[in-house]
Amino acid sequence: MPKILENKLIEAFKERGSFDREELFQFYLDFEPDLKESTFSWRIYDLKKKDIIKTIGRGVYVISYKPKYKPVLSDYVLKIVRKTNERFEEIQYAIWENQWLNEFTQHQVSNQMIVVEVEKEFTESVYYYLNDSLKMNFFLNPDDKEIEFYISESAVPVVIKRLVTRAPINKLKDKKIAVPVASLEKIMVDLFADENLFHFYQGSELINIYEKILERYNINFTKLFSYAKRRKKELEIKQFMNNHIPNILEDIIND
Repeated sequence: MPKILENKLIEAFKERGSFDREELFQFYLDFEPDLKESTFSWRIYDLKKKDIIKTIGRGVYVISYKPKYKPVLSDYVLKIVRKTNERFEEIQYAIWENQWLNEFTQHQVSNQMIVVEVEKEFTESVYYYLNDSLKMNFFLNPDDKEIEFYISESAVPVVIKRLVTRAPINKLKDKKIAVPVASLEKIMVDLFADENLFHFYQGSELINIYEKILERYNINFTKLFSYAKRRKKELEIKQFMNNHIPNILEDIIND
């Protein structure tokens, strides 16, 4: 594809919150009136491969001018990952920490909290192993009382809970270690769904977090809503977004 046409495409759509397949097809028809559907599909493939556009929903795209999200992995996180991999190398799990949210919040949180989610069959085993191996405060599926009286008072609490199947997880490389981290799509849903655990991120703060994430990074809404559905929160999250950030998601929420 000629570079000049790619630049025209970026200029045409870069200010748009999103655009669909039909709009992209009409753009190409102005330059290639005889363009066939099969050729157009290859055009889309090429644009994705070059990271010019990204898919954020079924047949919905954005220009890929936003950076990929890559959080900083703390020593605590790396220590937990190394220890977990020593004994449970083959299991699926995800890890993240609340410090990552300081990029998006109005009020900075100084206390660290790490969340480790493990596939159901190994949750207790991982908890007991880490609790015996590391000098940190681990909490297994904490209830409201533990959250209020113990986790809130702990310096670096580590919450271990069940991983929802097919949760969106990314792999980050740190030297020779592949670290399975929660994606932004997953974090957004979890903040909404686990309001007791993340009580300090509710209300206006949650709105602010959602707005900042969507402004700075490309979010795959198909992944987000699919995960929200598995957590039985899809309709509530869509309503939340419609109520508070409709200008950003107008074309997607009502799809």
